[in-house]
Amino acid sequence: MRVVGTGNGIEAVIFDMDGVLIDSEPFWRIAEVEALTAAGVPMTIEDAVETTGLRTDEVVEHWFARYPWTTPPKKEVEARIISRVIDLVRERGEPTPGMLAALDLLQTRYPLAVASSSASEIIAAVLEKLGIGGRFVLAQSAEHEPFGKPHPGVYIEAARRLGIPAARCVAIEDSPNGVIAAKAAKMRCIAIPDPELHSDRRYHAADLILPSLTELRLETLAGL
Repeated sequence: MRVVGTGNGIEAVIFDMDGVLIDSEPFWRIAEVEALTAAGVPMTIEDAVETTGLRTDEVVEHWFARYPWTTPPKKEVEARIISRVIDLVRERGEPTPGMLAALDLLQTRYPLAVASSSASEIIAAVLEKLGIGGRFVLAQSAEHEPFGKPHPGVYIEAARRLGIPAARCVAIEDSPNGVIAAKAAKMRCIAIPDPELHSDRRYHAADLILPSLTELRLETLAGL
């Protein structure tokens, strides 16, 4: 049942996953460095930061364009990254500060969804690890879209499946690519910047910037 709690037209809240629900951005960087250096790409954890928020296949294509390799196939590198991230989620995954309280607060007033660049199997692993799968009406992966974030496709499709106009949804994002995707979908957006990217000017496209989900209040959404 949808319960609209504010007078500003907001009818749903859509969460990015990595870095918003779970502190998993470091897992991605570890997995990418391991898989890509094994393919011959000379990269570091710092290098991996620049592709934060991109879909896995697009990360692999990004590095292949710079440092083409012969073997293993790109799809195999992609699979290795996904498998390693899942292993790290299961071993070390923890909720972000304030996440569980934010879900408690919001789900009494709005339908909640996930819209992530991660593959469906990673989304499933995260929701299982954190025990929050039942909190969300749906989980949408950008793997089903022609393009990942910063393209708005994953957000547009999540809104369509919710049956709510995108303009009446609020997205909560941690990456610049995610913020651009949410705004391109015509959603309002709350940014919780990745500490490694906090100075990125693209965050200014968000309607509000918060340090963490611990600062989220119903009045916050009402003021958007």
